[in-house]
Amino acid sequence: MTILVEELNQTNCKTYLLTSGGEAALVDPVRERVESYRAAIVTRGLALRTILETHTHADHLMISRALKELLSPSARIVMHKESPSPLVDDHVRDGDVITIGSEQVRVLHTPGHTRDSVCYLLDGAVLTGDTLLIGGSGRTDFPGGDAGEQYDAVTARLFALHDETIVYPGHDYRGKTQSTIGEEKRHNPRFAGKSRAEYEAIMAALGLPFPDKIQQALQVNQSGFEASEVAFPAVSAVAAVAPLQPRDVSARLAGELPPVLIDVREPEEFVGDLGHIQGALLIPMDALERRLPKLAGYVDRQVVVVCRAGARSASAGAILVRAGWRNVFNLTGGMIEWVAAGLPVQR
Repeated sequence: MTILVEELNQTNCKTYLLTSGGEAALVDPVRERVESYRAAIVTRGLALRTILETHTHADHLMISRALKELLSPSARIVMHKESPSPLVDDHVRDGDVITIGSEQVRVLHTPGHTRDSVCYLLDGAVLTGDTLLIGGSGRTDFPGGDAGEQYDAVTARLFALHDETIVYPGHDYRGKTQSTIGEEKRHNPRFAGKSRAEYEAIMAALGLPFPDKIQQALQVNQSGFEASEVAFPAVSAVAAVAPLQPRDVSARLAGELPPVLIDVREPEEFVGDLGHIQGALLIPMDALERRLPKLAGYVDRQVVVVCRAGARSASAGAILVRAGWRNVFNLTGGMIEWVAAGLPVQR
């Protein structure tokens, strides 16, 4: 038995239904189409076990808490460990295996479009998200994007697969539904015959406008909160929050007047696997604005905002700047990078 792959949206933004032995997984579902996904699953008599995301999306809203309950309360949301969202049930790494029915799906970490970009390798096929498109590739100018890393991921990881491997992309703008690794290796104009430096130059010169829905979608997808729950700042204001590397934060904490640490994760994350930094104030993202009056005494202090991967904290930092805080910094890479640097945590 092999995994059946079916594209559900029939638009340039792709969602795939994977089925095997009565079990199903959705790959990159779009919020506005949840009812149609539910109908497809019910009419086929399938049990939805898994929701696989290839990366944190900026062009559409991902599944919310409520909509996951509608689709399947027991379904597990799967993303790479670099994902910033608190809604993820299972954080995966390169080489991890996910089971659908009796079949296996292997995770390939392919950063470049985003830090948490992955591809899902099936028997004879690969779902490439925005890493590799038909005749193209996903943009690399979003926060965390890196054209060199994307070139390496495509040429060293994806192009090492069998030429006959079917490519199912996350988008296509020319009416195509699939390609093959061999076809892309030979004819994709961004990679065929191009060096890493040439690829970086191509991506730097694209000059693409931001997606229409980036202001609406990106911070919602990163934080797990709805726009009705948090008054998100402008994306430009988020990008303006000064980053601070983990070891720089650690050094400042050892100074005479250490910065105030504000951790905007959820309580279960604060005491979870990554732990928290000693002395950090836990103020979840959706509570930050109403807690501002109680934080007024820190308005002239250095403040470092902390989250899982540095995305929520950047938004929270911009909220503090908007409210009048003057010395706000974002912990680069969040607790993921803090732990990776070997710095101490509490749980």
